[in-house]
Amino acid sequence: MRRTHAATLKIASAVLFLLCLLVAVPLLINATGRSDLYYTLTSVALLSIISAGVWITFYIGRINIGQGAYALMGGYVSAILVMNYAMSFWLPLPLAGLFCAAASVLIGLPILRLRGVYFAMVSLVLTEVARLLALALPITNGASGIVSIPLPSRLSLFGLTLIPDFATLANPRLAFYIASVLLMALCFLGLYRLAHSRIGQLCQSLQQNEELASSIGVNIAYLRVIAYALSSFLGGVGGAMFASISQSIYPSSFTVADSVNFMLNCFLGGLGYVLGPMLGTFVLYFGWDLLFQTGEFQLLIFSTVLTVLILVLPNGLLSLALPRKRSL
Repeated sequence: MRRTHAATLKIASAVLFLLCLLVAVPLLINATGRSDLYYTLTSVALLSIISAGVWITFYIGRINIGQGAYALMGGYVSAILVMNYAMSFWLPLPLAGLFCAAASVLIGLPILRLRGVYFAMVSLVLTEVARLLALALPITNGASGIVSIPLPSRLSLFGLTLIPDFATLANPRLAFYIASVLLMALCFLGLYRLAHSRIGQLCQSLQQNEELASSIGVNIAYLRVIAYALSSFLGGVGGAMFASISQSIYPSSFTVADSVNFMLNCFLGGLGYVLGPMLGTFVLYFGWDLLFQTGEFQLLIFSTVLTVLILVLPNGLLSLALPRKRSL
């Protein structure tokens, strides 16, 4: 009975939160005239999706500082398919994620054998490798990048319009915001289901003790690759959405600093919570902007506050309000 009540409460809270994002926030933005906030909040939603991928690799006991590589890769794959092959954006969006997942399988097979700082350092190099490849490959246009990417076109099914052509809308930023929020909701719903599934429990056993998990018959190599592929898929989808909303993609669109921030989002929100990446992204993004007025002291103050928060709250900000459970 208690479990049923708790599950109902969680579902009601999630629906209410989603309604606030989809209804209350746009109404508030329209009332204040701050339409620029659509782009800001859209960026937060997309960054939280990419950070959620990093959370998955933490779930198997790996410190992933290379998510920027897959975000960059996904942005380029989507842009190339839209520009060079005249595809509607809604098809390249999942294809970008699948491409990144396939690439991560090839990359992950050798490097996922590493642990701790060794895996972290190798993953950190991936972002720089992706940037250098984007500079060198002719299909990516080098340092010039890919610009003037068309806005997402109409998506229809059996003659019924599911998503309108963004170019025909009076406010495409609102459309991007709604699409990003819905995508974020699907992402974290998937993470929640993963944490409650058998695969999620097996992945958690890898984090605690890989040797013990292997001794009882768990295929740890298979689980590591699956988790890394899911992580990279989210990175690719988030990068593809970023390329579409900015209508451009450059080798510098996602750098090593971005990969570090994706990791920090998970630490700040809480590694023990599914919603940790979302809260961490929100706090980190707006915290940096709030300190802009401090000028040359911005980085010093920001890094000091962030270090103190991690030391004082090692389980993340969500540990202030929630018990530390993987299922939350």
